[in-house]
Amino acid sequence: MDLARLRALIALHSPQDAATPTALALGSFDGVHAGHRRVIAAAVDAAAATDRPLAPTVLSFWPHPREVLSAEVRLRLDLPAEKLSVLGALGIEQLVLVPFDLALAALSPEQFVRQVLLEQLQAGAVAIGENFRFGHRRSGGAEDLQRLGAAAGMAVTVVPLLDEGGSRMSSSRIRHALGVADLTLAQQLLQRPYRFQGEVVSGRGLGRGLGWPTANLQVDGRKCLPAEGVYAAWAWREGEAPRAAVMNLGRQPTVDPEAPSAVEVHLLDVDLELVGQTLVVQPLQRLRAQQVFGSLAELSSQIGRDAAQAREVLAVAQPPG
Repeated sequence: MDLARLRALIALHSPQDAATPTALALGSFDGVHAGHRRVIAAAVDAAAATDRPLAPTVLSFWPHPREVLSAEVRLRLDLPAEKLSVLGALGIEQLVLVPFDLALAALSPEQFVRQVLLEQLQAGAVAIGENFRFGHRRSGGAEDLQRLGAAAGMAVTVVPLLDEGGSRMSSSRIRHALGVADLTLAQQLLQRPYRFQGEVVSGRGLGRGLGWPTANLQVDGRKCLPAEGVYAAWAWREGEAPRAAVMNLGRQPTVDPEAPSAVEVHLLDVDLELVGQTLVVQPLQRLRAQQVFGSLAELSSQIGRDAAQAREVLAVAQPPG
């Protein structure tokens, strides 16, 4: 993680390095969807309304508590580094990650408020969603935080949950949309395009041998990816204009059925040396599911059809700004 680059956006801190005193938006905020943004706005407003300067701050836990307490894998819509530009645009000055471990999980609600919110972060104001839980065995709720905050002179704003389209706005809905390759719905719920990035690593050169050289991406295993398949996509290196691309996400049933799932990106009409560089990918539309072909020649012909379809899709799409 390149902290120097990240701090050019907003600060990413551990609790002991955070700028204090703070106005906190407290929660995971995975995806930073519309419901999350209301909580964040409440913290930013609280910072602006006080007589003393409070740093508008998002406070989250890393790793996710369920990963520590129940060994549950939690794929993220946004890794911490990916949140920074989004949070900065919402008026947040720093993202503080509290390392979640068994010692933190054992804190009572009272201990958590005193040790983390008051002593470490000097919180003058806190905003939470109405379903926020904290403390040992999630024993503390919104009313408890309001009671403890009132006793300590810490203002607590509880933001009601947000419904969208007749259903509660949630990160799970966005993950489900990605899981069925509904990128339009995912973008609507995120209020921004879904993207991921990875370092380009050396592959076996099979794509180049077929006439379709690909960039093989090593993506953080904690990142939530869309359903397997072939996609029309935009791809670019940091600081460069987006390029039209076709992406294969998943296994390679024709070439190597035993190989693990992979992300392969073919830039249309250009051949660049990308190994060792970071490529940002914005999938736009799934073109087809993966399928098994009778020969490599059949696979190459299908990739040609995929590329032609991707060109058509991207020709009428707005490139990322």
